[in-house]
Amino acid sequence: MEKRLAELVEKLKNAHGAQLVSVILYGSGAREDHHAKYSDLNVLCVLERVSPAELRASEPVSRWWRELGNPSPLLLSAEEVRTSTDCFPIEFQDMQDSRRVLHGQDVIADLDVDRRYYRAQLEHELRAKMLRLRQKAAGILSDSKALTSLMLDSVSTFMVLARHALQLSGIPAGATKRSIAGALPRIGLEAAPFDALLAVREGGKQPGDLDAPSLFEEYLKQIEALVRHVDKLEQ
Repeated sequence: MEKRLAELVEKLKNAHGAQLVSVILYGSGAREDHHAKYSDLNVLCVLERVSPAELRASEPVSRWWRELGNPSPLLLSAEEVRTSTDCFPIEFQDMQDSRRVLHGQDVIADLDVDRRYYRAQLEHELRAKMLRLRQKAAGILSDSKALTSLMLDSVSTFMVLARHALQLSGIPAGATKRSIAGALPRIGLEAAPFDALLAVREGGKQPGDLDAPSLFEEYLKQIEALVRHVDKLEQ
């Protein structure tokens, strides 16, 4: 991981030169609960400007980074970082909570994350991810292996969104997925389906140990309860 991040920084420096303001690792890669198999390395690349020329310069770097299994670096201009917190409060709050500056300035530390649309964005993200989960599950409910993979692939995203739901509820949850799951009963949810999936991700259980259909029923039930909880928060 550290070697790849160092390579990425060098490639970005070579591609963008003096236009490169900052390279910041954020999300699970900047926390203790990063998992090499299931977690992406999310990187914010801040430039003085994001022009077609800069996009062309970033193409080989982005292609290389994707081939390693990660999403392309997020390219933003310095001005966009300063003016977009009202549009992306979840993303910028995540960066403020967990980040490592790999190169240049810490452009996140002093941001004032606009929370006017925080709850609305969270509900939108939860509902969209829940609908996508249902859509995918509808075609594989009889395939326990595929259903288990779907849950394992999605649980990290729902844990991130659950952490924001806890924050909006005034409940500290910690940074790890386990601590987030452990705090869910405080807003009326059951932690058991999330704990079961996290145990597989951590190697404590094998995927075949799970009763996939029963687990999915409870998993979806708790996600729906999380959506209802966020919907009822003060708007």
